[in-house]
Amino acid sequence: MQPFAESAAQLCPYCGEEVEVAVDPIGVASETYIEDCPVCCRPWTVQVSRDEESFAVHLGRDDD
Repeated sequence: MQPFAESAAQLCPYCGEEVEVAVDPIGVASETYIEDCPVCCRPWTVQVSRDEESFAVHLGRDDD
C-alpha cells in the first residue's frame, strides 16, 4: 500500500497567494525540485526536509 501525500500551506514567493503543496511524507531526508504556482504559473524551487516524524516545506523563487 502506498502512503498518501500530505499537503503544506505555503505562500507563493511571487504572487503571495496561499497555495497547498502536496508532499509525500515518506522519502529521502532532503529534496529540491521545481514546481509551477497554480495561481500565477511562475516556477518555485520547492525544498522538502523530512525526519522520522515530520516534514517541512520551503518555497523559493526560481530566480534567486
